[in-house]
Amino acid sequence: MLALAISAALLTGASVPPPTLEVNVTGLRSAKGQILVCLTTNPKAFPDCSKDKASVRMAVKAADAGDFLVHAPATGTYAIAVVHDENSNNKMDTAIFLPKEGFGFSRNPTITVGPPSFKSASFAVAGDMRQSIKMKYML
Repeated sequence: MLALAISAALLTGASVPPPTLEVNVTGLRSAKGQILVCLTTNPKAFPDCSKDKASVRMAVKAADAGDFLVHAPATGTYAIAVVHDENSNNKMDTAIFLPKEGFGFSRNPTITVGPPSFKSASFAVAGDMRQSIKMKYML
């Protein structure tokens, strides 16, 4: 049915809206601060979206971060990284090279040393969908 609707839209010249991702974040240790969100298709820019001008970056109040929407620019393979920026200084704070603030990734990959690979956090986006991310805290 969806394929029929997309085909009809293409034949009539109507544009297909970009996909919307509903992101659900669980495991926040407090409602303080904000959640920094990074959505990218660039493996070299993951998880630091500042290296990708085409990435989608946004901040969501931690108190409102249970469920929120992220609009993907187009279909494709994406990965999401989130940081619980508890002091709202727009960066992840560290102590002795360990994150002091929470973090999480799409597909909830196992974290050992360092961030996960793009491949382990990536997922295909062909239309609207949902991603659940569980926050992790080291300190």
